[in-house]
Amino acid sequence: MSANLNHIVLVDDNETTSFLNNRLLGRLAVAQHVSTFSRADEAFEQLWGDNTSESAVPAPDLVFVDLKMPGVSGFEFLELYNSLPKPVQDQTVMAVLTTSMHGADTARVAQYPNVEYLTKPLTEEKMRKLLEKRFQ
Repeated sequence: MSANLNHIVLVDDNETTSFLNNRLLGRLAVAQHVSTFSRADEAFEQLWGDNTSESAVPAPDLVFVDLKMPGVSGFEFLELYNSLPKPVQDQTVMAVLTTSMHGADTARVAQYPNVEYLTKPLTEEKMRKLLEKRFQ
């Protein structure tokens, strides 16, 4: 499986999960670059913060964010993302990647338009379906 994504971002405070997801994405060769963040606030600031310089990093094609994290949670990250201008949001596919299958969490994520909901672990099959759905 190969896609022509430029940049995928993983936001998860679990180092093992991030390592395994990074390896999977590398093996699948779906993106030129994969970035990993353990804190949602740092990821948001790096990706969409007050970057006015010409060297600002282009928006990622795909962001995976965990819901349960210390500090800024995945839900707060989604709120920040949702507050961005629509043309900025349209550049990035947002996907929640979580162990939670709790009905309240799935219902809360469903309130955000165009946010995908995936349960851990990330697999080749889940990645293939996501790419087919959002990048074809």
